[in-house]
Amino acid sequence: MVPEGWTEKRLDEASVVIDCKHRTPSYVPDGIPVISPGSISWGPLSLDSPRKVTQEEYEQLMDHCSVEPGDIVFSRNQSAGVGAYVANEEPFVLGQDTVLIKPKDYDARYLYLCMQSDLFRRQMFKLSGGSTFSRINLKELKRFKVRGPTRSEQRKIACILSTWDKAIATVEKLIENSKAQKKALMQQLLTGKRRMAGFIKTRGYFETKYCCLPSDWNFIQIGDVAREVNSRNGGRSNLPVLACSKYEGFVDSLKYFKKKVFSSDTSNYKIVAFGTFGFPSNHIEEGSIGYQNLYDTGLVSPIYTVFQTTSAVHDGYLYKVLKTEHYRQIFAASTNASVDRRGSLRWREFSKIQVPLPPLEEQKVISDAIDQADKELANYLSQFANIKEQKKALMQQLLTGKRRVKIDAI
Repeated sequence: MVPEGWTEKRLDEASVVIDCKHRTPSYVPDGIPVISPGSISWGPLSLDSPRKVTQEEYEQLMDHCSVEPGDIVFSRNQSAGVGAYVANEEPFVLGQDTVLIKPKDYDARYLYLCMQSDLFRRQMFKLSGGSTFSRINLKELKRFKVRGPTRSEQRKIACILSTWDKAIATVEKLIENSKAQKKALMQQLLTGKRRMAGFIKTRGYFETKYCCLPSDWNFIQIGDVAREVNSRNGGRSNLPVLACSKYEGFVDSLKYFKKKVFSSDTSNYKIVAFGTFGFPSNHIEEGSIGYQNLYDTGLVSPIYTVFQTTSAVHDGYLYKVLKTEHYRQIFAASTNASVDRRGSLRWREFSKIQVPLPPLEEQKVISDAIDQADKELANYLSQFANIKEQKKALMQQLLTGKRRVKIDAI
């Protein structure tokens, strides 16, 4: 039901919808960027594109329309149903399966919000027959319905929601800064370039094949401070099955994948106890290594290698070392050099990989410092999720007329 005082129009009534259908251009190394459907995401249009055309080709391809700030670029394929707004006057070419939408009867910012609304998404879902849409027909897109109040109320709604966008953008910057600071902190602490207070015994360094380390640190093989664990499940059937992801480490397989992806017969699965490490021998080159701190006892597929450290190692420190991009590259190189023709890295080769090892107490302090940076990042991520949910709820109320705004109260 359309709220009192509102109008409902087809998209091609509220705007000019221009299909960017043209021949495939000739690309050049440097020139005017070509925007493809897969590169479009909600927000200001990014012109960071690897494909470019000459000025002459640009004029030929875009002679049927002029692009202005406030216009909307919409994707009909790949990232189908996603739009970006044009924020400046820099030239670009719209690739195949993109649509240029030029608002006319609706406020530009309000129309852009309408295209993110539940009403618009439901129409796309219905068009796709209830499945994930991969392509949107232009004729159908033009018939999509948008609803809105008077132009002045549209502008007020867009203004209100823009404050939430600013808050979201602010937290996004905090997240990016926090990620960069954490990465720098890890690079410095895990290589000894930055020492924690009270632990500096010498200013000297020694060379390793990867980097320079403080002279009071060790550079040892993993096998010197860890041993492989190879216990099998046997007849037990009530233990949780774990999987290992690139970023999160060990996860509960059923909860993570939302379905059963492991064998019904887990009798030959390996036991991974609390406080042990593990990795899938055929996927460790992706950085998939985990530390089991979820359950007292879990199970992993027989393809996993499971190991346990000695008292010389603080597990939190070692886990952070092994999860760095630097060691992911080392795992990939070791896998390629392995004699195992199945493309796996087994314990025999893995245990020979060397890691930096400061004194035990310093390992713990380093790990705690990185954990603190993780907590700060997690806090920002939580703020980001909450603000987005709050904006979504407010959009649902304002864009449906369930909550009205007063024009004379800015």
